Amino acid sequence: MRSKVTIVGAGQTGGSMARDLAAKEYADIVLLDVIEGMPQGKALDISQAGPVVGFDSRLTGTNDWKDSAGSDIIIITSGKPRLPGMSRDDLVTANTEIVKSVTEQAAKHSPNAIIMVFVNPLDAMCYVAKKVSGFPRQRVFGQSGVLDASRFRMFIARELDVSMEDVQAYVLGGHGDDMVPLVRHTTVCGIPITELMPPEKIDTLVERTRKGGGEIVGLLKTGSAYYAPAAATIQMVDAVLLDRKRILPCAVYLEGEYGIRDIFMGVPVKLGTRGIEQIIEIKLTTEEQTAFERSASSVREVTRLTGL
Repeated sequence: MRSKVTIVGAGQTGGSMARDLAAKEYADIVLLDVIEGMPQGKALDISQAGPVVGFDSRLTGTNDWKDSAGSDIIIITSGKPRLPGMSRDDLVTANTEIVKSVTEQAAKHSPNAIIMVFVNPLDAMCYVAKKVSGFPRQRVFGQSGVLDASRFRMFIARELDVSMEDVQAYVLGGHGDDMVPLVRHTTVCGIPITELMPPEKIDTLVERTRKGGGEIVGLLKTGSAYYAPAAATIQMVDAVLLDRKRILPCAVYLEGEYGIRDIFMGVPVKLGTRGIEQIIEIKLTTEEQTAFERSASSVREVTRLTGL
């Protein structure tokens, strides 16, 4: 019997997630949206790719939360996108109300589910989902560092002309301009990038990573990234539903780890069938800890705007 995953929001990101997940074949998918016809149409379109791509996953497009009942994972993508000239912080009031409403329904129909959040401002919206659901922190977390690290890895691979698979990196902190790429833990086949490129080039790539989402928003002009965010989220779904025990950077509620409490921050965690099974604490340098705390301050300011 396949697992059941509900994706809330059938926009570009939700649709891409549904397509990527369907091809994996280990889950049936409910694509849920308030817009009549859109989730039904996308589910039908993706399903018709099954004979060509070679998958038998079942997709259901719906406007009714009852169809989501008993989900193993609920992915929340529904929210207003960031548009050119708009900061993540500008989204907080509108998206708080959306995430509150969605989380109430998710908890009602799937009380044992794991909730994954991908709505900006990410860290604050994770906080909303946790507070509203009442779920333990192991079952409410956000996709942030996987995407940020993927961007960093891609920039490094292109600069060095090497395979992206050989580049490993971690990005900690809030999902925004104050994120903290850990340069000293970034390697190519185990070789530190500090031995492969000059400091000024590394600084340039770090800054581009921090502005990675905004760069895409500026180019698209009418929306934000969705292919890479979808792929990053499905990697997290893999880790949970296949109990892979992957060590991935995710936005998790901290209770004293890294000296931070009561907010969501991106840190390395072990992901398995129970959700967050372990929070990995890396010993940070003084400079890294300072940057991490600066990022935490920014996250805390935005989280306060949720009013929860």
